[in-house]
Amino acid sequence: MASAATPSARQRSALAGIGLTVGACAFFALLDTATKIASAAVPLLMALWMRYLFQSLLTSAYVLPRTGWRLPRTEHPRFQVLRAVLFASTSLVGIFSIRHMPLAEFTAIVATTPLCVTLVAALWLHQHVSALRWVLVVTGLASVMLILRPGADTFTWATLLPLCLLATGTGYQVLSSKMAGQEDPSTTQFYTSWIATALTTLAAPFAWTSVDNPWMWVAMFTMGLSSALGHLMLLKAYARTTPATIAPFLYTQIGFAMLAGWAVYGHMPDGWSLLGMGLIAASGAASAWLTVRETR
Repeated sequence: MASAATPSARQRSALAGIGLTVGACAFFALLDTATKIASAAVPLLMALWMRYLFQSLLTSAYVLPRTGWRLPRTEHPRFQVLRAVLFASTSLVGIFSIRHMPLAEFTAIVATTPLCVTLVAALWLHQHVSALRWVLVVTGLASVMLILRPGADTFTWATLLPLCLLATGTGYQVLSSKMAGQEDPSTTQFYTSWIATALTTLAAPFAWTSVDNPWMWVAMFTMGLSSALGHLMLLKAYARTTPATIAPFLYTQIGFAMLAGWAVYGHMPDGWSLLGMGLIAASGAASAWLTVRETR
């Protein structure tokens, strides 16, 4: 039997990580689709609270049996709270964006977050960024403009919401990267879910409304289920292989979102949007390839 250190075992582990990543992206696309459906009929804060509650319960069912039904210990409670606040902020702006934008275009814009993280790393953390990475960052951000197209008939104030989402999402990712290696991923997921639930619970009574349509309850449960499964699958993927191996396959979410938008709403992006999506995916994949080359 081959040991875990053999090339064949590493290859199988990498393939498992890639499969888990693609599966996670499918669940994230399902999350966005269910969010768009629910937010059309349910107050935003109510939908968000239901999502976090379901996600927290499902995450706890995975984490607590492994800790002997005790709360996971965290070494950085302040970072956990800040991460949860950024997570909740990102989700709230995301729901507003999904309500007003097609799924595929929204997903493609959010997919530029890793490129924005590179920008923050250079300007704020003073990390060295190569000239080629700067080209990829500029290409990715220019591709966002191809999708938004300021001045076009399709441009409205709502199309600026994903830019706010990029800001909060980038902060969330930067903090997550700083916490990597300092906290167990399942512990971080546990506290992020429950703190976000606690934050939205404060507003939930003011946003609560009766829901007569049972399909809206199904949509809200699907939000929590797909979020929990997607994040847990991604955690397992990172446990099996390197982030650089996984990164290019995160862009499969654009394809899943395009498929969901067509199946549920009959929407297909126009030519300029498709070009922007392709450039974003190519820039992200090239950035992942650079990471592999630079770490060898």
